Amino acid sequence: MKLKFNKFKPSGITVVLLSLLFLTYTCFPVIAGAEITAKADTFRLFLIGNSFSQNATRYLPQLAEEGGHPLKIGRAELGGCSLQRHWEIAEAAEKNPDDPKGKAYNGKSLRQLLAGGNWDVVTIQQNSMNSGDVTTYSPYAKKLFDLVRSIQPKARIVMQQTWAYRVDAKKFTQTADNQFAENAKEMYEKSRAAYHAVANELGISLFPVGDAFWKINSDPETAYKPDTNFDFENPKYPILPDQANSLHVGYRWDKSQKLAFDANHANEAGCFLGGLVWYAVLFNESPAKLKFCPENVDAGFDAQLKKVAREVTKDSQKKK
Repeated sequence: MKLKFNKFKPSGITVVLLSLLFLTYTCFPVIAGAEITAKADTFRLFLIGNSFSQNATRYLPQLAEEGGHPLKIGRAELGGCSLQRHWEIAEAAEKNPDDPKGKAYNGKSLRQLLAGGNWDVVTIQQNSMNSGDVTTYSPYAKKLFDLVRSIQPKARIVMQQTWAYRVDAKKFTQTADNQFAENAKEMYEKSRAAYHAVANELGISLFPVGDAFWKINSDPETAYKPDTNFDFENPKYPILPDQANSLHVGYRWDKSQKLAFDANHANEAGCFLGGLVWYAVLFNESPAKLKFCPENVDAGFDAQLKKVAREVTKDSQKKK
């Protein structure tokens, strides 16, 4: 039976609110300081990432709360930040603790943030535009891994496998120097291979978020399909193209009532899927049992997202 999901058609006010929320999550670093303490039974998670780690953990607190897992998240995130840039910031502070270049996270260094108590899990990831080129991970992933291990020797280090851009993106990930993937499928395959190669080298596990996105996007029953009937040459505010089942922000109207496009970042459904995958890996529990669902994610799609998150994390654990 073919699944049918309701289409979310936002009002003008809703579009503005969603745009403001989107900007908050993707354009500004969100850093949790070391001065914030957590209860003894709280699971402490620290993220070294960018807007994609922000996307994937947007709904993780709600999921963890429902599952009975008190959660504290620390963050060292900068928009578009690569493994190389994170390492260069950390290295500057390691050489000279007073160097302002090493205090890019709201005036703090990576060492200062990591030293703020004991973290159970610390995560790293590559930025999406370099995710398909395995050469861009080296030697920075290993250097960050070693730094984290020296500061938090008991922490489990996990890498997030980021997702491919939407099928109608104008440009995809780099696969080699000045070479780029031709489509979303190649981006997924190249980035997945790179993440697995680096994770295997470091001996760490992955959050298979990219697998979950592709499982939805490659299934004819659930995949987003570009709207061929929409007049992109003469769009009329506030009408948007049909974006049913999209996991990416896609088309939206900006404050100037111009049609904007983001094929890279996750929308509410994509953020929710990422959170479900992280929940399953962190707590070794099926996310299918959870009842929480973001307001603007259709109930039918919600069930499919939970099913896929459970499947990819089970497959991932089997391959360990």
